[in-house]
Amino acid sequence: MARLPCKIIKGNQPLLAEAIPGIKAESDESNICYFHVVIADAQDSPFERGTFKLELFLPAEYPMAEPKVYLMSKIYHPNVDKLGRICLDILNYKWFPAQQIPTVLLLIQALLGASNPDDLNDGRPTKTKP
Repeated sequence: MARLPCKIIKGNQPLLAEAIPGIKAESDESNICYFHVVIADAQDSPFERGTFKLELFLPAEYPMAEPKVYLMSKIYHPNVDKLGRICLDILNYKWFPAQQIPTVLLLIQALLGASNPDDLNDGRPTKTKP
């Protein structure tokens, strides 16, 4: 497996340095492209004081291709399917290479605290908003 470029590793250092409140990530010892993530839920949400375990994998095409993120904690949430796939547009059809992993995890944390029932599990809106 090819090593990640230094630019990508440097861009994700805040993630590994625990500089993001409520988010902790550790790279896997056997694969630097695989991360174990724990996200603490925001206050004033249905899952307040909850913690969520996620798996994050950077594919070989990263940053041109989106990271693969799965919620491992079992919860009932309109934006997470039973396999743990997260319905978030930047993880699907709105991904762009300049997006940073810490930002993605912050958006997942926000989504877990405030669901968006107008989205399907593939990340595409079910109806248009006026």
